[in-house]
Amino acid sequence: MRVLVTGGSGLIGSEMKYGLKPRSKDYDLTSIVDVYRMMLDYKPEAIIHTAARVGGVGANMNYPADFCRDNLFMNSNIIDVAYRYGVKKLICYLSTCVFPDDVIYPLNEDKIHLGPPHFSNAPYAYAKRMADTMIQAYNKQYNTAYFSVIPTNVYGPNDNYHLENAHVIPALIHKVYLAKQNNTDLVVWGSGKPLREFIFSRDVAQITSLLLEKYEHTKPVIISTSYEVSIKEIVETICDIFNFKNRIIFDTSKPDGQYRKPSDNSYLKQIIGDFQFTSLRDGLQETITHFEKNYNTIRK
Repeated sequence: MRVLVTGGSGLIGSEMKYGLKPRSKDYDLTSIVDVYRMMLDYKPEAIIHTAARVGGVGANMNYPADFCRDNLFMNSNIIDVAYRYGVKKLICYLSTCVFPDDVIYPLNEDKIHLGPPHFSNAPYAYAKRMADTMIQAYNKQYNTAYFSVIPTNVYGPNDNYHLENAHVIPALIHKVYLAKQNNTDLVVWGSGKPLREFIFSRDVAQITSLLLEKYEHTKPVIISTSYEVSIKEIVETICDIFNFKNRIIFDTSKPDGQYRKPSDNSYLKQIIGDFQFTSLRDGLQETITHFEKNYNTIRK
């Protein structure tokens, strides 16, 4: 099967050791003309759509229109053109941001549309939600077999380490690195109390491959470890790996985002069985080693 991976050089796409990987410099996925051209050039039978405009709390709050517009365009272009070119399977990546802010935990696949998302990233979340809505509409009207996956907070070596716009783990890694280099204290946004579920990028890529092979339904699938850890513990682990000895200061004047959003991965386990997730410590160690080794060339 000819599999096309959008975002093939990104955090998850780079961990997929198969598939056709068009370069973003050659095809702008927010342009339907470019998406048509990409389909003609690659003629895929399946698509794994990982490409997105993503960022942390600060980026989402500073650029809400950009996050909403770019993700709406990318997702709708990929879904529609995939149908028109007869693509047999499409896996579209969502985010746990799609879930309502006020919801009964744990999160599961049936709770995506039960209320508004958290205000801090609502435009991005609604754009991602609409991808699932569009997929279900196409499945119903055109009898396609497309579905969405919802990974929890993904981290790994080939991440974006921008100090202001990155997700929490890559941003923290970069901040700790600079604080150690400059012999300064480390200032972290928020209280450190919020809880998150993190998953290593290679695990997500491997699970996606299993879903492409085994999954025959159209219901969204949460990809998670279902293991919560506090931001404070993440910070301390990263500092320990770096052997950072200066003070850690939590700036409580900055927003925390949602306090927690635990997920239920039982549906995933029904599909793929037992899976050996990479431990958080091991994943962070590999990520930090790669970051230090490739500091001059990584995205930052």
